Amino acid sequence: MKNIILLLLSVSLGCKAQNTISYKEGSASPKAQLSQIAWMEGHWKGEAFGGITEEIWSPPLGDSMMFSFKLVSEGKVQFYELGHIQQVGETLLLQLKHFHGNLKGWEEKDETVDFKLVRLEGNRAYFDDFTFEQINADEINIYVVIAQEDGSREEVKFHYGRQ
Repeated sequence: MKNIILLLLSVSLGCKAQNTISYKEGSASPKAQLSQIAWMEGHWKGEAFGGITEEIWSPPLGDSMMFSFKLVSEGKVQFYELGHIQQVGETLLLQLKHFHGNLKGWEEKDETVDFKLVRLEGNRAYFDDFTFEQINADEINIYVVIAQEDGSREEVKFHYGRQ
């Protein structure tokens, strides 16, 4: 019994706190409305990947909230993301596309990167490996799981202040 307790303790101490949830294939996304995440609207700036990050979110309109993301390092745009959170039936879907600094796309012309809604809970919206967290009216965190070159996956935190 003592060995089991020590094993469980060592496993729990070795785990990092996760702020993202993966969507389980075959499950259904919960009912949700754009009004529940309207707090994301605004112009946000932060720092990540050795540079300045900027996100601009529009208010809900036409069953979507549109956004743009930009990473600037060493005085140059490294990449952009354009996308939206769309009302799809009774739930929400996050979709985006990546672009190099010269606006040449990463994904094929008709492809998007899609993140299904997993859960809305208090001040958080959990999409598949992508979480939005409202800290207060002037601060948000965004947590994203990013695949690494070695095949591992790492959760990255973006902290933003309202501009």
